[in-house]
Amino acid sequence: MNRFYTYFGQGKHRSMELKKTAGRPRIVIIGGGFAGINLAKKLKDKPVDVLLLDKHNYHTFQPLLYQVAMGQIEADSIAFPLRRIFTSQKNFNFYLADVQKINAEKNTLTANIGDIEYDYLVIATGANTNFFGNQQIAHYTMPMKNIGEALNIRSFMLQNFEKAVITNDPAEKAALLNFVVVGGGPTGVELSGALAEMRNLVLDKDYPTLSKDDMHVYLVEGKPVVLGAMSAASADAAKKALTNMGVEIRNSAHVQSYDGQELRIDDGTVIKTRNVFWAAGVMGEVPDGLPTESIFRGNRILTDDISRVTGYQNVFAIGDVAAMVTPETPNGIPGMAQGAIQTGQHLAKNLLHLINGENTEPFKYYDKGSLATIGQYKAVADIWKLHFHGYPAWFLWMFVHLMSLVGFSNKLSVLASWAVKYFTQNTDNRLIVRFFNAETRMAEPETK
Repeated sequence: MNRFYTYFGQGKHRSMELKKTAGRPRIVIIGGGFAGINLAKKLKDKPVDVLLLDKHNYHTFQPLLYQVAMGQIEADSIAFPLRRIFTSQKNFNFYLADVQKINAEKNTLTANIGDIEYDYLVIATGANTNFFGNQQIAHYTMPMKNIGEALNIRSFMLQNFEKAVITNDPAEKAALLNFVVVGGGPTGVELSGALAEMRNLVLDKDYPTLSKDDMHVYLVEGKPVVLGAMSAASADAAKKALTNMGVEIRNSAHVQSYDGQELRIDDGTVIKTRNVFWAAGVMGEVPDGLPTESIFRGNRILTDDISRVTGYQNVFAIGDVAAMVTPETPNGIPGMAQGAIQTGQHLAKNLLHLINGENTEPFKYYDKGSLATIGQYKAVADIWKLHFHGYPAWFLWMFVHLMSLVGFSNKLSVLASWAVKYFTQNTDNRLIVRFFNAETRMAEPETK
């Protein structure tokens, strides 16, 4: 018996609910990220039934995952229950489900809870880490695309600090205190900056037998600059800030291999390290069932200018999993929160147009700018034609991210954590609540 049915003890009743209700179109959304929840919100009080499916029962604010990984904020403060978001939305329902296959010819999808019927299907499954087919790197490096992976990094980093305190082997100590971030986009830059702050502000406080000179932070980026998607002024400011903080940057460099002991780069550099954090690429997380001609590079789903999947009439894709390839966006919409929010909100309008037999409206992406933080008082911002950095950009970054969090309690929690860090130059969340096994690459329960 399916474990979902077993848990609720009412398999027959639950299976009936997987069928759509006659008379009202059912819109099924796969994924509770920015795209999915903004689409569902815009359908409130409309004459449709909305069903949201996700493997987790919470929405994750991914831009702050790196702060969870660095112990700067609590994991709970960037997650919010999906059901809580839609408490007042009467045409909404949520199922905890893992979608396995799309059966477009039957207007159903197969999940671990059974087959689910739909009139309109929206794929908003987001993106996952791209290791570019290198299984060794996938096994030994640490990705950071969800809360579990961020907590793995936190535990692993703190465990290695503890090991460095007690080891008598200088080579092992050096490897434990060498940290390598692969990927110079916003995530890689922010993670590198946070590690540098850990080195400069926290290490000798928490571990008085260690010196900040013992810890090294490397940033490896394949492009000639970091933050290549931002302006040249912002990229240059970010590189200078990281360098001043002690981060050793390797530009135009690509990782060749990492076996858990040595990281080899194609410029000839070999770094002995136990800590490699992978932020070098993303790929769409696409359920089975779509033909190869519907898939664009980066494992993203090809769509037209109303987010409809190529080759289908009632299947759509939005957010990071989608590639809306048009003359204006030949590479698709940038994989950022704003793109996901805007496509989700716009698709809601077009679904209602389709249901009512009206003409649809092509999507136009509005670039609201880009932000990246490097550390306290250090950030870069590209807003329209303005490029600025330092304190103004840092304050703007904090304000935008704080206001974008879902839930008042989350905003308050993050603000309190930031205040503590601001006034004390320290944080309270460096806890090893579950151990990360370096051999199995899996988290384990805390030892009693």
